[in-house]
Amino acid sequence: MNLANRITLARIFLVPVVMFFLLVRYNIGTFSIGSLTMTYNELIAALVFILAASTDGLDGYIARKRKIVTNLGKFLDPLADKLLISAALISLVEMQRLEAWIAIVIISREFAVTGLRLVAAAEGQVIAASALGKLKTWVQIVAITAVMIRNFPFGFFGIPFDEVATWAMVVITLYSGYDYFAKNRNVIQYS
Repeated sequence: MNLANRITLARIFLVPVVMFFLLVRYNIGTFSIGSLTMTYNELIAALVFILAASTDGLDGYIARKRKIVTNLGKFLDPLADKLLISAALISLVEMQRLEAWIAIVIISREFAVTGLRLVAAAEGQVIAASALGKLKTWVQIVAITAVMIRNFPFGFFGIPFDEVATWAMVVITLYSGYDYFAKNRNVIQYS
């Protein structure tokens, strides 16, 4: 259990913390900035989500820099990302801030790519995260954060950044899923 894997595990353990602050009905208070009113629960959830998401690049950087890349880390890192993103999406659907179909499309893509990776692993191949896959993760993080914090500060200027980011998240998620399957179709053909 090296440092990089511990950071990844910390990201996994922060998932229920994010969900707790988003979904538990105990409100610790509200605050207003202009016409925007937000609960402290939402703010704490968003900050914990951002903290957890920011560890994504950190664990990989440490593992590569210190030459401590492990099979456990290769397994846990994408799992941690999927758990964090899926939990946040499901929570936002429950809060009626996100359409259910968006969460279903994104989570389905994650399952499909994970399945592809499992088939490849059974064949002795490793499908590493692509640059497009990494971009997808960061776009998801930005979109989810924007929805969590109620489009702050863009709402003050009438800019629907949260909506634009959500659509970008859907498009990039679907395209990156297609890209994984197109580039790794040999895995499916020989299975």
